[in-house]
Amino acid sequence: MRREHFTLDVTHIDWVETDGEPKKPMVSIDFTGPATMLRERLTGPGGDVLEASETDVALRLQGPLGDDTAGVVSVTNRITGEFILELNEDADDVLQFIQAARGYGDAADDEGRYAVEITLDGDSFVDYDKRTFLVYDDEGSLLRQHSLIPSGVEL
Repeated sequence: MRREHFTLDVTHIDWVETDGEPKKPMVSIDFTGPATMLRERLTGPGGDVLEASETDVALRLQGPLGDDTAGVVSVTNRITGEFILELNEDADDVLQFIQAARGYGDAADDEGRYAVEITLDGDSFVDYDKRTFLVYDDEGSLLRQHSLIPSGVEL
């Protein structure tokens, strides 16, 4: 699977800049490559689609934080550590999304701070409510101040 096969779209983050009504941020990831491989990666050993608790979402910076820093957004299988998917994104855009998710979680009584939908050629395959989004610098160190980590979670 190539990163070019993925398209990421984000909604419900504009309210942060306008002090509007908080809405749960959502990221939609559409895959247009060979669907069989992504289906296999999103399926556990028992044949069931992985649950939200069995996946992790992270941003790995490709340089120091600042203007035009690129990053790689990844979804991994929490049990095996294997990458499910990766795609290139602007780090500032991802950090803005995390800020919206943090604000939504503070304002709403909701188990999930953001939603992830993965589609295959436009057809929904999985929907997750997530609470954690980890951010790593270009050397692999966790940037706690930029990450979305629920209170009480030890890493």
